[in-house]
Amino acid sequence: MPRPLRVAIVGSGPAGIYAADALLKSDVAAEPGVSIDIFERMPAPFGLIRYGVAPDHPRIKGIITALHQVLDKPQIRLFGNVDYGTDLHLDDLRAFYDGVIFATGATADRALPIPGIDLDGSYGAADFVSWYDGHPDVPRTWPLGAEKVAVLGVGNVALDVARVLAKTADELLPTEIPPNVYEGLKANKAVEIHVFGRRGPAQAKFSPMELRELDHSPNIEVIVDPEDIDYDEGSIATRRGNKQADMVAKTLENWAIRDTGDRPHKLFLHFFESPVEILGEDGKVVGLRTERTELDGTGNVKGTGTFKDWDVSAVYRAVGYLSDKLPKLPWDIDSGTVPDQGGRVIQETGEHLRSTYVTGWIRRGPVGLIGHTKGDANETVANLLDDYANGRLHTPASPDPQAVDAFLAERDIRFTTWDGWYRLDAAEKALGEPQGRERVKIVEREDMLRASGA
Repeated sequence: MPRPLRVAIVGSGPAGIYAADALLKSDVAAEPGVSIDIFERMPAPFGLIRYGVAPDHPRIKGIITALHQVLDKPQIRLFGNVDYGTDLHLDDLRAFYDGVIFATGATADRALPIPGIDLDGSYGAADFVSWYDGHPDVPRTWPLGAEKVAVLGVGNVALDVARVLAKTADELLPTEIPPNVYEGLKANKAVEIHVFGRRGPAQAKFSPMELRELDHSPNIEVIVDPEDIDYDEGSIATRRGNKQADMVAKTLENWAIRDTGDRPHKLFLHFFESPVEILGEDGKVVGLRTERTELDGTGNVKGTGTFKDWDVSAVYRAVGYLSDKLPKLPWDIDSGTVPDQGGRVIQETGEHLRSTYVTGWIRRGPVGLIGHTKGDANETVANLLDDYANGRLHTPASPDPQAVDAFLAERDIRFTTWDGWYRLDAAEKALGEPQGRERVKIVEREDMLRASGA
């Protein structure tokens, strides 16, 4: 009787779990069956849903419910706290699995090569997000002494950063933020946040709902300069062809024509301002210099030669995420992705790296919303199954699932399991219960391992 198809998935965020779901829904799952092991660097699953989504977005965290239903399936095992490249390598995975899918996402900040970027007070948004989301591998404190702050970028991460900086700690207390983050935010001095976009309102990458939510806080006055509302032919075409872009532009127009209210924290959304230098004195941020831009007819912009200095003492760049290079895999240094064709990893020779696949942001870069990841996973899995059907996968030396447990035990690797997640989940909910909160996130890796029963 043929054994089940054995597949390893590296990464337990949406990309990895959608790939597992696609495998479970395939014809192969019925006969001869599939057996899936998911390896995750963190002690807890769900990737950027747990460590990249702002705590005041419970709606997006609701995606976890759907991901839960996939990981509950008996054909799937979770190995948390296991780091690819440190605890195990590609050759190790090849010994146990017919195919390997990498779904490791992107967690680092993309560089912004302007003078002053390395000054004290210049931060990457990804690091700040990791701090307020209670990531175990970042410092427990964050410097929040700046009264005036700049955020560079016009995507949802920039909005998250600006919103968390502009809200009060007590506004965020009902969420799952851990005690160290609450205490840090209580000391936050920021009362004026400036968000800068190089292009115009039609080119902003905000999602309409995230943008509108900015205005729901009783403490945040959102301000848009009427002079920043401008469109050219390219911008008008974008609005006609993209409903979301049109909704964003309409929201910004409405904010630009209203009177400024008296909510205590001011959040300015600036367009047509291209950051050219972070200004410093004695190694610390004291300002931001931007060049005014103008539309060129196509929706792109050109510089006008007019510069302005902004009085800020902290700058956060939210100009995109970057994936970490994966050992033993080919790498495109410019895009920060693994070269692929339809999810098949492609070597420099142009040949498929046998039995090796990618999906999600490690494949196409950190673009698109969580839902876009599903189509990605379906294509990758379809090509893996095509290779399986046509005998193109290699044969592992030790396909028995117990061989993986023995390997990890032999290397003395403490790993968490899906049952362990249920224990950690219960422990976090128990911490929140006395305060009437849904949960309080456990931060320390050792505490997570202990609560998980690793």
